[in-house]
Amino acid sequence: MTAMNELSRADAAPSAARGSMFSQPGLARPVAWATPHDLDRLRASHARGRLGKPLVPTNVASPRLGDELFARLLAYGTPQETHPGDVLFTPGDEDVDLIVVDRGSAEVVRTETADVPAAIVAVVDAGGFVGELNLLTGQNVYLLCRVREGGTVYRVSPERLRQLMANDVELSDIVFKALIARRELLQRSTAARAVEIVGGARSAAALALRTYAARQRLIHLWFDADTPAGRAMMESSSLTQDDLPAVVLPGATLKRTTPGRLAEKLGLSYRRSSARPADVTIVGAGPAGLAAAVYGASEGLDTVLLDAVGTGGQAAASSRIENYFGFPFGLSGTDLTGLAVLQALKFGAQLASPCQAVKLDTDRNGNLLRLHLQGGEVIDSKAVVIATGARYRALPLERWPDFEGAGIYYAATELEARGCTGSPVTVVGGANSAGQAALYLAGRGSEVSLVVRGPDIAAEMSAYLVDRLRAHPRVTVRCRSEVTRLDGGDFLEEVSITDRTADSTQPQPCSGLFCFIGAEPATSWLTGIATGDDGFIRTDVQLNDGDLGPAWAGLGRRPLPFETNIPGVFAVGDVHSGSMKRVAAATGEGASAIASVHKAISTLV
Repeated sequence: MTAMNELSRADAAPSAARGSMFSQPGLARPVAWATPHDLDRLRASHARGRLGKPLVPTNVASPRLGDELFARLLAYGTPQETHPGDVLFTPGDEDVDLIVVDRGSAEVVRTETADVPAAIVAVVDAGGFVGELNLLTGQNVYLLCRVREGGTVYRVSPERLRQLMANDVELSDIVFKALIARRELLQRSTAARAVEIVGGARSAAALALRTYAARQRLIHLWFDADTPAGRAMMESSSLTQDDLPAVVLPGATLKRTTPGRLAEKLGLSYRRSSARPADVTIVGAGPAGLAAAVYGASEGLDTVLLDAVGTGGQAAASSRIENYFGFPFGLSGTDLTGLAVLQALKFGAQLASPCQAVKLDTDRNGNLLRLHLQGGEVIDSKAVVIATGARYRALPLERWPDFEGAGIYYAATELEARGCTGSPVTVVGGANSAGQAALYLAGRGSEVSLVVRGPDIAAEMSAYLVDRLRAHPRVTVRCRSEVTRLDGGDFLEEVSITDRTADSTQPQPCSGLFCFIGAEPATSWLTGIATGDDGFIRTDVQLNDGDLGPAWAGLGRRPLPFETNIPGVFAVGDVHSGSMKRVAAATGEGASAIASVHKAISTLV
């Protein structure tokens, strides 16, 4: 079926149901967004408010540009005469343009999938523009745009959009805020059904997909396969239990899929648009890597940021951070790192995830470092910042792998906690991440056992968390204790906790075990990089003369701050030996390393 034929049912809809507009003639008169009647019910499990009531002002998504500002916007584009029915972009298109409507109008449509008919999402009249956040993230288009009334549009290419963002502060702020606001609105509109994810509520594979979609802030809709809505969606899409988790897209259904496969389909895996080497490639998109990307891109460096899992790192797993400078009321790790991602995108950094680095060639060829990716691609770069962080260790218990993602979690966010609300849970660990998780879960009505091997939780945890944990009626702190047994069928149902002081073991119900114990550095993919006995990377003053090879003699300098024993390779954040394991410290290291990157590049060229 052609794209035009797919719209026949939308065309037949009465005009009152045709949906919302990004902008109107004169950019006034906001209207409601198109929301199918059943979307509220389908998304009730994770909606943050009543659907149909935008969380952002409509005038932010539909900015009113005066004549002078609109003329400046048109100056970045190339004119194209249009006729009714012309398709301006279609689902799956890569590197699409920002479409500015000078005369006439255009409509944005969610095309039909196996289980839903086509629907008009928005109408854009003269004076407005078509586009949302995927213009900056690089995600392939998931909607269709066609001309409603003939006239003239101006196409602003991705390169010209980046120039606009860099050169015109006033206009870029308006456009950037609109793109962000539209992502929020689209997630709460019928457009959410352009990417439908279905799987088991306690499936580890489904959780991985949902976590990836949440961290990337993808427009999507989640279906629990065990609910009536989920079963109906599977039936209409001809899916069976063996196909799960699955993703239904316009023109494609991905069965037994993974975050990597979804990213590849959506165009979010690594895709270098330039043949030139990058100035700096950052491996790891936690707070340290994100800070390096923001400062690198904002200072004019051609910046590439990669992450093997998804943006945010361990910080994104934190339900609430209260000791981060400038946020006295706290904020979630997801919000903090999500804002950092938007900053990096605004300044022109290229982000790709999941995208795993598997090897770094440390012998420079033409003054370039070569990074090898899992898919076989290579990135040549003048400098590399390693910000891969550390991974929480697992407990050496029988059946531990069986319950990972099915009762055992390494994060405590809405996604992991939803299935445990009101049920008893266990948190293992004695540092801030464990304390934050315990309070978050207790606040959702769970009885929480906080299991700590040491004699006192105050040894490694901030005082404000210790005081709250000791005072909370639903938190029981069990020091000098360990989880020694796991029990359950397909999902974790019970844990046994051994009190080392009393030398006694007690089984207790447990619908979720949240593990935040000692971390191991994510450095197994590196060779030739100097590390400490614990595997964490040593830099600058931590290096001795024996660590430095002959390349340093030609440079005539010693390692710069955060520089490793390999010239031009830096390490920041939790992967760095002696790091404080605090978000603020990680962001400071990432930002500071960019000053060293500038100096290193100047001595290498």
